[in-house]
Amino acid sequence: MFDIKNITMIYDMEKTEKIYALGGFNLTLPDTGLVGIIGPSGSGKSTLMYCLSTLKKPTDGEILYNGKNLTKLKDAERENLRRKEFGFVFQGHFLVPYMSALDNVTVAAAKGGKDITQRAKELLLSFGLGEREFGKRPAKLSGGQRQRTAIARAMINSPRVLFADEPTAALDHENAFAVMDILKDYAKKNLVLIITHDRSILDGADSVIEMWDGKISAVNGGEEDL
Repeated sequence: MFDIKNITMIYDMEKTEKIYALGGFNLTLPDTGLVGIIGPSGSGKSTLMYCLSTLKKPTDGEILYNGKNLTKLKDAERENLRRKEFGFVFQGHFLVPYMSALDNVTVAAAKGGKDITQRAKELLLSFGLGEREFGKRPAKLSGGQRQRTAIARAMINSPRVLFADEPTAALDHENAFAVMDILKDYAKKNLVLIITHDRSILDGADSVIEMWDGKISAVNGGEEDL
């Protein structure tokens, strides 16, 4: 699905001492499965995710997604791609505080209607939220319920790729593993990329990519060309 060729991201280009967030490497990612990207702060893992998801454009190199060069897309094309084929889960749930749990899910839908509302309800139910939680605002939900609502929102358009940046960092162990069970199940038919510091949540991942100083230091499973 993703074919990354000699990707480089440089910050402070105008300065003499440039910062290489990504130092140039090749990487191939599969069509489906749960792929973890792990490394210390500053290793480049979040920058890699932002480049793959078109939220940032690399300084050099190519990112091919199903044969399409993402670095050549226009702004409107990138936005359309993100809306239709990508989903995002972050450490912070970023739910709209004045909306109900159900409305927080449906608001992200590419199209409205009864079918979307029904899908949102089914997602929330499958994630362990009962009907009595549908009408609650985020402040009335537990931390685990808020994060599961955020995941349902990310899945409302059935994205082919789900990007998750530290999705369990703010959760206790019980809720963290419940969230990971949801993501693992979704990864059976889609690609799920998990950015994390916590190696324990990647137990059972199809592939784990380790990053250090903007480069890939190891890949357990999957394919790479360093």
